[in-house]
Amino acid sequence: MKNQIEQLKRAKNAVILAHYYAPAEVQEIADYVGDSFYLAKLAKQSDANIIVFCGVAFMGESAKILNPDKKVLMPNHAADCPMAHMVADGIIEEMRSRYDDLAVVCYINSAAELKSKSDVCVTSSNAVKIVKSLPNKNIFFIPDKNLGSFIAKQVPEKNIILNEGCCPIHAKITADQLLTEKNNHPGALVLTHPECDKKVIELSDFAGSTSEIIDFAKASACKEFIICTEVGVDYKLVTDNPDKLFYYTNPHPCCADMKLNTPEAVLSVLEKEDKEITVDSGIREGALRPLERMLELGK
Repeated sequence: MKNQIEQLKRAKNAVILAHYYAPAEVQEIADYVGDSFYLAKLAKQSDANIIVFCGVAFMGESAKILNPDKKVLMPNHAADCPMAHMVADGIIEEMRSRYDDLAVVCYINSAAELKSKSDVCVTSSNAVKIVKSLPNKNIFFIPDKNLGSFIAKQVPEKNIILNEGCCPIHAKITADQLLTEKNNHPGALVLTHPECDKKVIELSDFAGSTSEIIDFAKASACKEFIICTEVGVDYKLVTDNPDKLFYYTNPHPCCADMKLNTPEAVLSVLEKEDKEITVDSGIREGALRPLERMLELGK
């Protein structure tokens, strides 16, 4: 199957992008593996004719928005992110009318339509930097309240208005679950994604994006870590650090949508060139501006 995929990639000038939460066997066949920001940059820089995006719907949409002339395929159209839609109808317009000097800051983990109504997009790795750089005093952060709360703590000079959305996978990681792992592994450092609840973050030694967690674990002299994010990251952590041990809260935080990306689905989508991502032209034009602003401010 790997050989078939490689032959099709070369014949069709295709590139395979995979998120860290995709299954290990998909990360293994991908040309590039990374977090949302890294993959968004790669999608724009790539000279491939076809982008196969092994992630969830909002990632494929972002790649298409940045590359309207390229064919963007997703192995499974059912792979979606519940949080990407967690903004109530009319709330953005209501906030704009209620607050002067407001910037709507949209986490990249959101549907294209939400991006099109926003001023700038961010990822977990560049959110603090970008929010600090904005001239606006008032920030309506959508859709993730946990990441918004994390930013608010780092940027106290801004008035961060939170939205009632969250990642169901990260939100299910509780302080009690983490305390159990800390008791089981007292010498381990705790590395946590900011989509987790603030009580979990407060019990952690480090909070950062998936790529920052990976970098921290690699640079640290510590040999044991408790990882509070989606378990798919284990493939990269173990590959980079074969001499270190990684533990996860129980039950393991696993995104079923991300796991819909399989090698079989990648092969099928390359063969058939179906499951193409399309974005309405009006929404695309509106969403392109905050995405490009993110790429500029996130440099």
